[in-house]
Amino acid sequence: MSGGVLLAVLGSAVMHGTWNAIAKLIPHRLVSAALIGLTYLVIGAVACLLLPLPAAGSVPALLVSVVLQTVYLILLTAAYAASDFGTAYPLMRGIAVLGVTGASLLWLGEVLAPGQLLAVGVVVAALAVLALRRSQTQTRTGLLLALGVGAIVAAYSVVDGVGVRGAGSALGYAAWLFLLQGITIPLTCLALSRERRVFLDQLRRYARPGAVGGVLSLAAYGTVVWAQSLAPLALVSALRETGVIAAVFAGRLLFGERLTATGIGASILAAAGIVMLRWSSA
Repeated sequence: MSGGVLLAVLGSAVMHGTWNAIAKLIPHRLVSAALIGLTYLVIGAVACLLLPLPAAGSVPALLVSVVLQTVYLILLTAAYAASDFGTAYPLMRGIAVLGVTGASLLWLGEVLAPGQLLAVGVVVAALAVLALRRSQTQTRTGLLLALGVGAIVAAYSVVDGVGVRGAGSALGYAAWLFLLQGITIPLTCLALSRERRVFLDQLRRYARPGAVGGVLSLAAYGTVVWAQSLAPLALVSALRETGVIAAVFAGRLLFGERLTATGIGASILAAAGIVMLRWSSA
């Protein structure tokens, strides 16, 4: 993994943690998901006009990913409604790292050096500590939703990793991914909404923060899709999950969640895992 790819993925981690915080800040979960999806639609449509079409062989993976990511975003906002941000976010991302690493090794034939496997393990251990620390407001429903979201993240990460490598253009693949999600996510949210007039009113009310979250989400995942075409999936996934370090502090600053010595220590351990990944990948 080159230094440029490393920095790009770390930047995407910060963007990812930020848009997730915005998603929790918007109080209506379906509105939050729909606004992010509408941002995907606008930017994805423009990008599709400018970027090359992905190869036909990547279309099945593209369509499967659209379905998975539509379900993911709706469940994500539901998890945040029932969870602490500083607990749910690390748990989701930690499960994703485990899933992607296992799939890339067992099914995709990727080979990681012992040092890389150790580094991934350190990062995952740090995320587990962050996720399983005690919280007075964490619910069982929130925990189950976070686990489900993590599993879906692992699934679409593997699907996109396969799809982008056969697409011919990583950015073209990402553009069509966002365009199609921009259609499926808002329509699904509208269908699930019980009071559609209130839903539409809330869309207008939270349009600005929703658009910011959508842009950050698009930029973060577009960067990851590009990085997946150049580096092993497990390494890209593990580095991307370092956004949990920022998430722990965001939970304190934005949502008043308790910041403990355990949380800070686990964040430092995660940072150490990042250094190990970079050293073992050199």
